[in-house]
Amino acid sequence: MFNQFLWVVLPYIVLTIFIGGHFYRYQHDQFGWTSKSSELLEKKLLRLGSNLFHWGIIFVFFGHVMGLLIPIEVYEAMGVSEQQYHIIALSGGIPAGVAALIGIFVLLYRRTTVRRLIRTSSKGDWVTLIFLAIVILSGISATFLNINPKGFDYRTTIGPWLRSVLTFRADAGYLTSVPVWFKIHLISTMGIFAAWPFTRLVHVFSMPLRYLTRSYVIYRKRKPRRESV
Repeated sequence: MFNQFLWVVLPYIVLTIFIGGHFYRYQHDQFGWTSKSSELLEKKLLRLGSNLFHWGIIFVFFGHVMGLLIPIEVYEAMGVSEQQYHIIALSGGIPAGVAALIGIFVLLYRRTTVRRLIRTSSKGDWVTLIFLAIVILSGISATFLNINPKGFDYRTTIGPWLRSVLTFRADAGYLTSVPVWFKIHLISTMGIFAAWPFTRLVHVFSMPLRYLTRSYVIYRKRKPRRESV
């Protein structure tokens, strides 16, 4: 029963909170829909940590799409063997994961040592950073513990489970043999998705596409007005 709740019921609770929370936040807190930049309070550590984290997490995201959402049969049809896929995944995933991990710890260090940031940080800021650190740390730990190409294959377990959840046919049986590190990674990921709508992470869905089509802003130098004699 516990496994059924964890891998069948809980994902849909999280999905409901994730989608419904964003709609609620947008309807009731549009002015708070922002990344809440703290650049004015500290720049050096922010530039380092933010760049490492964002570039790392972008590549990690696309790596997860390739490994979890694309069925293993697609790779087999393309002639990509399990060993070839494993080498590609590790050569791209480990550097991206390490970059994201260093970046999030730099941001955590910044948030806990800069006095002005400590005073202005909200509970949502701490929840975001801590959850992200757990997600990335558990993910990269699971990767290092699974370097052996003949070890655990998440493409035949976690991948089908995730696709079964997204197609509303969740099956906990896929996760029976999944190692504990991967389960910690999955649970912490569900935690960050549940907290997502109520934190600054909502800015991920705020791409300024209007800037591509809006008219140019013209600045003119204002001439001083001559005083009449």
